[in-house]
Amino acid sequence: MAFLLAVISLSLSFSEKTDENVEFAVISIRGIQERGKRMKIQSVLQEVLCIAACAAVSSVVAQTVEKPIPPIHTEGGQLVGKVLTSGVKAWLGVPYAKPPVNDLRWQAPQPMFWKGVWNADRTMPECLQVQRPHNTNQYFGEEPASENCLYMNIWAPANATAGAKLPVIVYIYGGAFAIGSSGMPLYGGEHVAQHGAIFVNFNYRLGILGFMAHPELTKEQGGHSGDYAFLDQNAALKWVHNNIAKFGGDPSQVLLMGQSAGAGSVTEQVFSPLSKGLFRAAVMSSACTWAAEGPIHTTTLAQGEELGLQIQKLLHAANLDEMRQVPSDRILALQGTASDHSHAVMSGPLIDGYFMPKTQLEILQAHEINDVPIITSSNGDEMDSAQSPLTKARTVAEYKEIAQKMYGDKADEFLALYPVSSDADVRVMAHRAAEDAGLQESSRHCAQIQAEYDKSPAYIDLFTHRQPFTPGVKIADLDSATVGAYHTSDIPYFFGTLDAFNMFRSTRVWRPWDRELSEDMMATLIAMAKTGSPATDAVKWPAWSATDEQRVVFGDKIAVEKLYTKGMDWLAGHPAARVATPAASAPRAHD
Repeated sequence: MAFLLAVISLSLSFSEKTDENVEFAVISIRGIQERGKRMKIQSVLQEVLCIAACAAVSSVVAQTVEKPIPPIHTEGGQLVGKVLTSGVKAWLGVPYAKPPVNDLRWQAPQPMFWKGVWNADRTMPECLQVQRPHNTNQYFGEEPASENCLYMNIWAPANATAGAKLPVIVYIYGGAFAIGSSGMPLYGGEHVAQHGAIFVNFNYRLGILGFMAHPELTKEQGGHSGDYAFLDQNAALKWVHNNIAKFGGDPSQVLLMGQSAGAGSVTEQVFSPLSKGLFRAAVMSSACTWAAEGPIHTTTLAQGEELGLQIQKLLHAANLDEMRQVPSDRILALQGTASDHSHAVMSGPLIDGYFMPKTQLEILQAHEINDVPIITSSNGDEMDSAQSPLTKARTVAEYKEIAQKMYGDKADEFLALYPVSSDADVRVMAHRAAEDAGLQESSRHCAQIQAEYDKSPAYIDLFTHRQPFTPGVKIADLDSATVGAYHTSDIPYFFGTLDAFNMFRSTRVWRPWDRELSEDMMATLIAMAKTGSPATDAVKWPAWSATDEQRVVFGDKIAVEKLYTKGMDWLAGHPAARVATPAASAPRAHD
């Protein structure tokens, strides 16, 4: 058997000894050992050699790049990408920082350098996280997960060359700072590159590994700790700034975009002094969370450190060194599951005194915010709609009854602003009221802050187009028969990744308007990166102003409309009382 293992070892040496091959070989050897007494040695040898050959062939296929791109010299080292079948150039799995493992766990990202040529021909592992159920809307296949995850992906047009000065779109995924990956097909950049821009996305640390503060870390790191996820993002932006020209991009035309927790991340980068000069425009989808009257993230360093000590206790570790030796699955186990965070222990953003040195209000008052044009965006059937008691109403009587509970003796004023005369009116008006009190009000508030403290313009949009679901398709986290423009619904239109939803089965039947809408929305992002304005020939997108409050609506047509400021002002001045209502008939899709 030692001889057989030697044969396996020799064969695997020709196939680069990938973990996948080693696992395959070990499993097969175990099977042979169980049958060895009943098999002739010649048969055993034949099986072993077949296993080794299959492993070697598998590795050769996996490692082959049919159309490699000549090496590009980056600040980290030589980098080789590949040409996709569309002609787009891609560099996948580019390291922008050292793996944050061992002593670098809970450290700021460190520059990465390598000798030789790095083959950037495949996406790398997502940062450690719990996995999504396979029957949910946002499941696009399993990805390897690891603490070794600080990689980015770059897509460039077929004709992109160094010095071409093309616009650049950098995207930060969402996922409640607990899940998400740059490798998700929904966030791919091939289609954006086909339309003349460079597209970049990247992984950043999540959950406890991405945010935990701790007294020992604070002492070790010069008076601050936590917010490592945001430091990862900052390091990726610096890498793009320093290297993207060699891929054909213009570092002065970088648009930073994020959705949900990614939008929150964009906000953090806009407010952080460490990111000054790294992007010329910002897009926050679902939603813009600036707050002039008080910071959204009020957690102080001391509070973050206290949570870090609780995490240490739960891990049964005596000190920071022992915490760095704890297997990552034990840390992950503290964070619950993708669908249940009820007993989860989660670290999150904080005012660490370094990346985020002050509250948002203090930064605004000091005029230290990164003054760039912004787009604030949300969807028509967002979390605000899902959480509004009004959207549970189905009849005029139910709508009026809920309004009475929410607004008491002011209910008549509300009903005058958001009237219904028939049951058919209820859904539309309930959603409009929820939008005006929810994420669209947040978008307006950010525009107002931008006007007060900055010189750059703000643009608002609302996405209301309902995706055309395959009739009868079952999706665990949404009701395809009734769901509207849900949370994240706009992203595949901005990036042209509609077909990602049909990877494993037919869930959508895309129509010509979906493709046309996607083309027009994608063009607004590229225009924003180029000029600081999203206006195009097809989308006459006006900047918001206090005297002319307008937005673009991406729906069954593209239209410019005025915000319903009378209703929004009333809702802002009359906070609704909490009302207990039955749960929605189906959960909403989430990022």
